[in-house]
Amino acid sequence: MDLVELKRQFLEYLEIERGRSVKTVENYDRYLERFFEFAKVKKPSQLTEEQIREFRLYLNRQPGTKTGGRTEPMKRRTQNYYLIALRAFLKFLRKRGIESLNPERIELAKVPERSIDLISPAELKRLMSAPDKKTLEGKRDQAILELLFSTGLRISELTGLCIDDVDLTRDEFSVRGKGDKIRVVFLSDSARQALQEYLKNRKDMDDAMFVRYGRKMNDGGDLRLSPRAVQRLIKKYAVAAGITRKVTPHVIRHSFATDLLSNGADLRSVQALLGHANIGTTQVYTHVTDKHLREVHKKFHSK
Repeated sequence: MDLVELKRQFLEYLEIERGRSVKTVENYDRYLERFFEFAKVKKPSQLTEEQIREFRLYLNRQPGTKTGGRTEPMKRRTQNYYLIALRAFLKFLRKRGIESLNPERIELAKVPERSIDLISPAELKRLMSAPDKKTLEGKRDQAILELLFSTGLRISELTGLCIDDVDLTRDEFSVRGKGDKIRVVFLSDSARQALQEYLKNRKDMDDAMFVRYGRKMNDGGDLRLSPRAVQRLIKKYAVAAGITRKVTPHVIRHSFATDLLSNGADLRSVQALLGHANIGTTQVYTHVTDKHLREVHKKFHSK
């Protein structure tokens, strides 16, 4: 069996048996296709460690993000996504008893510890106050900001919500996150009030929790607000609030996590609230919230 057919079976296995999202499956398809085009092989038995090594060199020399007037090389973290997809594919082949390269021979590149973009409590307060609550659009945007900070939702989780998903008579609801995993998130009083105010004033019959307004509202298309639109509106309110650093929905998710940890929440609970599969992902927040270290520095460091 050739690699094209085996890749098709692998992608179906990811979606059906492993429950991966369509977006994840599309990414794996793209990563594997790029490697197959580079290696120019047709059968799994033709894969070699030398090809993997050359592919890693090739990725390391590919352009990545643009910074100022120059283009940085592809990030190590992005390079690892290709290797993770390839390793998962080889594990799938081994599980099927198909002879190929040992997946354990593929080691991921070491990446620097992730940095967290944060805004201060004062900046967050200004951001929350930025929407004009006299307009329906402002009521919607206020509800979006309050909901993001109350729950720590990912942007895809937020924009995927339907009105029936959230029971406003309760302070909690379930959300389906990465890998189709379901977790419970909680509404603050201010988030519930903002949602109630927004929904009470809506005139449309769309089932999406957040819908778009303006000229395109009557074009007959899908009214559901897109992730890109949410990113744009948060950027707009950050500018209006006088925040100079970059603010995204994920920055508000960071603020949600650090607020919990700063106020004494344990790491395992924060992991569950964020929907992280691995607690190592959650631990990235601890270095910015460790009050004990701050107190030690203040007490013992010479002035």
